[in-house]
Amino acid sequence: MALIPFVGGADTLSGSYLAGRQAAVHNDFEASARYYTAALARDPSNLNLMEDVIATQLGMGNVDRALPIAKLLEDQDVRSQSAHMTVIADLLANEAYGEYLERNVETLGVGPLVDGLLGAWAMIGDNRAEDGLAAFDKVGEERGLRGFAMYHKAMALGLLGDFAAAEDLFVEEAGPLQQTRRGAMARAEILSQLDRNEDAIASLEAAFGGSSDPELSGMLSALEAGDTLSFSHIKTARDGAAEVFYSVAGALRQDAGPEFTLIYARVARHLRRDHIDALLLVADLLDELDQYDLANAVYKEVPADDSAFHAAELGRVGVLRKSGDPDAAIEVLEQLAKRFGDLSIVHSTLGDVLRQQDQFEPAVAAYDRALDLTPEGVSGAWFLHYARAISLERLDEWPRAESDFRRALELNPGQPQVLNYLGYSLVEKQIKLDEALEMIEQAVAASPDSGFIVDSLGWVLYRLGRYEEAVQHMEKAVELMPIDPVVNDHLGDVYWSVGRTREAQFQWMRALSFVDPEDTDGEADPDRMRRKLEVGLDQVLEDEGAAPLKVVNDKG
Repeated sequence: MALIPFVGGADTLSGSYLAGRQAAVHNDFEASARYYTAALARDPSNLNLMEDVIATQLGMGNVDRALPIAKLLEDQDVRSQSAHMTVIADLLANEAYGEYLERNVETLGVGPLVDGLLGAWAMIGDNRAEDGLAAFDKVGEERGLRGFAMYHKAMALGLLGDFAAAEDLFVEEAGPLQQTRRGAMARAEILSQLDRNEDAIASLEAAFGGSSDPELSGMLSALEAGDTLSFSHIKTARDGAAEVFYSVAGALRQDAGPEFTLIYARVARHLRRDHIDALLLVADLLDELDQYDLANAVYKEVPADDSAFHAAELGRVGVLRKSGDPDAAIEVLEQLAKRFGDLSIVHSTLGDVLRQQDQFEPAVAAYDRALDLTPEGVSGAWFLHYARAISLERLDEWPRAESDFRRALELNPGQPQVLNYLGYSLVEKQIKLDEALEMIEQAVAASPDSGFIVDSLGWVLYRLGRYEEAVQHMEKAVELMPIDPVVNDHLGDVYWSVGRTREAQFQWMRALSFVDPEDTDGEADPDRMRRKLEVGLDQVLEDEGAAPLKVVNDKG
């Protein structure tokens, strides 16, 4: 992202600071860290700049670069959560548990939950297992923190080899973390250690239903073969500390901004380099912050032999699409399809990208493969039928398309997108108009604030010759989507049909002003709009050989 040059340039204190601030506003961590660091070099005692440098370096995952400045802040008795987090991350990464436990969490801590959990793990790392387990209990006494505390205690018990006590906690304290993907897999490992593979299989099937992926399939295959799974989720107290930052990041994501959550995820990864879930979370947060190049680089850190490799590659596909490189996204997916040909999501994602690039024939083939790999009757398959139907409709294979649309509705009755697309298509083909109207009315009832769907209702009424009824719906569609060229063009046609010719011409001019000249594949037809402005809609319809507007008032 290009930065706007500042008066005085970025080689001055004010220029560096302002450039860093602007980069930070755009979540450009690399640039903001560079500029803030340059500003701090010119004003080394500026406490605010110190915090800015620490925050941006943590956002980049550079705990080691943030550490010297964090120590300076602590030496000056400055309370800074980011500084304290940096020093703590360094201590725990070096397994300096005794030194960490000597810190005063009241003045040098992160917060009650993090400090309490980290203290418990540090005690375990300092060979004080009994004290550590008691510390988890103490954290659990705080209101709203018991779920976190008991999850981490169960993990600690697994690390200590007390799998029976760990399983008891999973049964008795079925909190939200126990029900996460990591929690479910950790419990399966615990059950396997207790020689209860059948129970482990049942627990995984209950947690994941019919869904599967390479990691889950590998676990199930090993369990079914009678193998004993090792407890891999926490191997050291340092791993437990990493799990604290990861689980808190997951909770923060519900309420805090992604730039704040990112710091916790980065620290988790710093403490445990093989924490692939933390890596994927970091990449996902960078994607959310529109830092596509950084997200792509993080996704690429997942080793090709890791069970999460396909998930990372699918993440890369997402950021490549958003960054405007669909060809690269297609290439990644085609390689994935060769290696993970039995994963429906790979083929369905490939179909989506191809469809959005108007490559409808290969998109249909990709959806065919995805549906072949999807169990019959699975409700989630509705979107595959819907997406394939769109591709088939664009290929003028209407009977197959209609069949897919209707199958999507069988799997997901009342789905407004499907009702709208099928109804609109029937109207455009001038067939089954009564059914089409009923479908679109259902879609509007389900999604009354969708401009596209409300536009469809106005348009079907217009095509049915019910012009006066169409006006109010089309006007609402324009209110919902005021700068959409197609919707404004439709309103112009409706106004013309009821004799409001000047308002029609105004809407066509508005529609023209909203057409993106680079969008050559869009539905908007600027040449037709200009022709209507020149000669009116009646003449355009006659020139096109289309049916004329119905006469709704012939009394003069």
